[in-house]
Amino acid sequence: MSLSDRQEEILDLIRTESRVEVDDLAARFDVTTQTIRRDLGEICDRGLATRTHGGARQLVSAASFAYEDRRAQNTKVKAAIGQKAAALIADRSSVILNIGTTTEQVAAALTAHQGLTVISNNINIVHILREARLANMIIAGGTVRQSDGAIVGAEAVEFIGNYKADFAVIGASSMDADGAILDFDDREVAVARAILKNARTKILVVDHTKFDRSAPHRICDVADLDVVIMDQTPPESFIKAADAAGTELLILDA
Repeated sequence: MSLSDRQEEILDLIRTESRVEVDDLAARFDVTTQTIRRDLGEICDRGLATRTHGGARQLVSAASFAYEDRRAQNTKVKAAIGQKAAALIADRSSVILNIGTTTEQVAAALTAHQGLTVISNNINIVHILREARLANMIIAGGTVRQSDGAIVGAEAVEFIGNYKADFAVIGASSMDADGAILDFDDREVAVARAILKNARTKILVVDHTKFDRSAPHRICDVADLDVVIMDQTPPESFIKAADAAGTELLILDA
């Protein structure tokens, strides 16, 4: 689930003022202190801030905050993409999820499912799915990238190779209009490729802003995917590449 409007405002205050207090927030928003504590709990549970005695403060790590900042952007759009992806995944199936703020929204949408086996290289998903009725939760071994909680490297690639899942759900940092799906870290790309290789149905979840970014490492092409879920209609050349490959495009505004 995405943050509420009040929680978004509280997060903005944390970023602006570095630290907030429960009593001050309760007075500002005219709600009880218990409500504010729940709001701060939700914000901090998502790794967007750190709890303090009587309030919360901004994350200290600039690298980590960059990821958390992305996580807080376009949350409603990402949540809607997550819901659309989750609707494709059957109860009691197996799914591999990679690192990414949109794939985390897919995980959040999967909490209503039953009997899933979830495999991931994203340690944040452990917390997101902590109360879900899963059959199994399996986290890849390897090096943890502290900026975002991704488990990357050769050990993670080898680990993923031990499984064959019904569904793979991946995100990406960049896309080209010609159908290339791209990312910045070659270690992360290696894991994403392994995830796609070891799944029967391959799903990409992205928002339209990925066409505005350029990244050097190719994960795959749109032809290698079964489904692409986006918030807006992509460039015509991307649509043609998907159509030629038989890749299904699911667009939120369509």
